[in-house]
Amino acid sequence: MFERFTKDARAVVTGAVEHAERDEAPVVGPEHLLLALLDREGGRASFALASLGGGAWLDSVRRALGEARRRGGLSQAETDALAGLGIDVTEIVARVEEAHGVGALAGDRRGRGGWSGHRPFGKDAKDVLTRSLRTAVARRDRYIGDEHLLLALTSRPGVPAEALADHGVTHESVTRVLYGGPESKAG
Repeated sequence: MFERFTKDARAVVTGAVEHAERDEAPVVGPEHLLLALLDREGGRASFALASLGGGAWLDSVRRALGEARRRGGLSQAETDALAGLGIDVTEIVARVEEAHGVGALAGDRRGRGGWSGHRPFGKDAKDVLTRSLRTAVARRDRYIGDEHLLLALTSRPGVPAEALADHGVTHESVTRVLYGGPESKAG
């Protein structure tokens, strides 16, 4: 599949691995793919994000991803659902961090010998890559570009899609900017 990735898409994948290494995460997740997309300039995905007002809210999305990481990867929707059951995730995070240090639920390995070796892609990140392939095939594109990665991230529930949707960046809005109209329900 990676032979079909454009230079920009490969840079996103490489950047995602770098973000996972910086976070000392055991696996590359969808949030790392989004962070790498936000870092890029000049690609179709960055054009779409900029067209949707990206310059004004990119830092807010980065903060939302960091907050979700501190919550152990729970989205705000999941946090709200747990609150409806009487579970205060903020309180749990505070107690765990009081006992084990800031970032304990994030899988932060600092001070524990570090993480060495290859960062594999987690199940959810692999799903994003697969969805990007399906999106490209559905559009009859002969390549997988960073725009396909962005479309894949916005088409699946989770922290990256939620952080983007909070700023009006949805699968539909990205499709409209990139292709001028609604897309078939591929990917």
